[in-house]
Amino acid sequence: MMSEKNSRLQVGLRAPRVDGWSIGAAVIAAVVLAPMLAVVWIAFHPTENIWPHLMETVLPRYFRNTLVLMGGVGVLTAAVGTGAAWLVVMYRFPGSRWLDYALLFPLAIPAYVGAYALVDFLQYAGPVQGGLRAAMGWQTARDYWFPEVRSRGMAVLVLSAALYPYVYLLARAAFREQSGASYDVARALGAGPWGLFLRVGLPLARPAIATGVALALMETVADYGTVAHFGVQTLTTGVFSTWLNGNNAGGAAQIAGVILTLILVLVALERIGRRKARFYRASRADRPVVARPLAGWRGWVATGLCLLPFGMGFVLPVAVMLDHSLGNPEVWVAPGLLEALGNTLFVGGVAAVLTVGAALFLVYAVRMAGRGVARVVLPLTTLGYAAPGAVLAVGLLIPLAALDNRFADAVLALTGHDPGLLMTGTAGAVILAYAVRFFGIAQGAVDTAFGRVSPSLPMAARSLGRSAGGALGSVYMPLMRGSVATALLVVFVDCVKELPATLLLRPFNFNTLATRVYELASLERLGEAAPAALVVMAVGLSAVVLLARANRG
Repeated sequence: MMSEKNSRLQVGLRAPRVDGWSIGAAVIAAVVLAPMLAVVWIAFHPTENIWPHLMETVLPRYFRNTLVLMGGVGVLTAAVGTGAAWLVVMYRFPGSRWLDYALLFPLAIPAYVGAYALVDFLQYAGPVQGGLRAAMGWQTARDYWFPEVRSRGMAVLVLSAALYPYVYLLARAAFREQSGASYDVARALGAGPWGLFLRVGLPLARPAIATGVALALMETVADYGTVAHFGVQTLTTGVFSTWLNGNNAGGAAQIAGVILTLILVLVALERIGRRKARFYRASRADRPVVARPLAGWRGWVATGLCLLPFGMGFVLPVAVMLDHSLGNPEVWVAPGLLEALGNTLFVGGVAAVLTVGAALFLVYAVRMAGRGVARVVLPLTTLGYAAPGAVLAVGLLIPLAALDNRFADAVLALTGHDPGLLMTGTAGAVILAYAVRFFGIAQGAVDTAFGRVSPSLPMAARSLGRSAGGALGSVYMPLMRGSVATALLVVFVDCVKELPATLLLRPFNFNTLATRVYELASLERLGEAAPAALVVMAVGLSAVVLLARANRG
């Protein structure tokens, strides 16, 4: 009897089986988390500790500007995204069906492209001020007042125009999922349009709105191209200036650590908000919300309100870039454009395949290991998406450079041949940064796709002798082909638009479309930057169209 109990106890205490899947999953998770852990390590162990100097001089200004940007973008994206979603879901007005999808289009426009377009449109030599001078007879800037174009307020406006679709998309889905009966009851009790919004619609959609705002704030903290063009010194620009201008990697890591802490606070607040605010529909048979017609001037006002963010976030950047590129067709054959396009396709394509492949492997391995492991591993690997590109660059470049140099020295000592820097001297570091940065997107898409496959199908395949890999290839992959293709496209598009990590990690004389746009626009050569910007926007638009089709309601 005792021996039987002991044998059962030994079985219960037996260590979990370690195989290639679990080892591979652990390696992938470690690679994704390593840059953020490296940032923390470097920040606490700098070669030269300039933290007191940063605290006394620039860090308060960086932090203050970042918080002001976050506050302005948070308020504007919440108001614009929620208001537009409420209008297109609850009412029918001229153009509402078309605007339902068009309001997503600014997602295709990188914020830094919107910044270049707005400055070109509003600057002293631009069409707006030029038209005012011609119409009013003014001769110089002293004859009239015009808002400062390169300012913090304009940066808030551009970032909000580019990021409000995060709130709009989630709020629109939340409003559509609500019960139409609740609105009928509120109307019967005398609630008007504002009462319906404030007392019924807004409280029920609050978790979705908070999630969208949190995503917009994360992108605001991560932005570099926009704030650099407007001359706003934020924590992210501080990483660049401390590292590249001050030549102090430890100080850059310390500022990056502040950014990472701020991002983690946002992630925690967003998840706490979702956990404490949950609302459920009473029945699957609830009648959906029925849009009511807005006639007369009210309908045209609703159309105008929805056209404002669409025009600012999409029409203006596209129009400015088209004007520059069509007015100077020779810029399409300018030196370096084709090379930048080839580099972009290479690093983006390799990173997308690598990222989605690693996500498939990790999610499948974790699902085989059990739910307990999934609850720990999967949330941790999504943190890479929350970390800005500048933070990941700091966490990747310094350790990779050390490993590269040691490996090159070892090969040189053994063979007499110097192989050079295999990662930091090539596009390898850029590809790795993309993979870490966007792993959370691929993992989320793949995990959702796995969840839609009936467990009985792979179980039947395994019972017929298929291995774990065989079940993945013959059962899961044919059923998930569309989701995997979508994940590849979305990751590729994000790689094409990524600027901070590319600027810091690219090898010498290596340009992508994003860095080409940034460099030429920084030199006030927007005409030459326009073709690359249009290609980036066209690639982004393909993903937005796919997203709009997937979210038809």
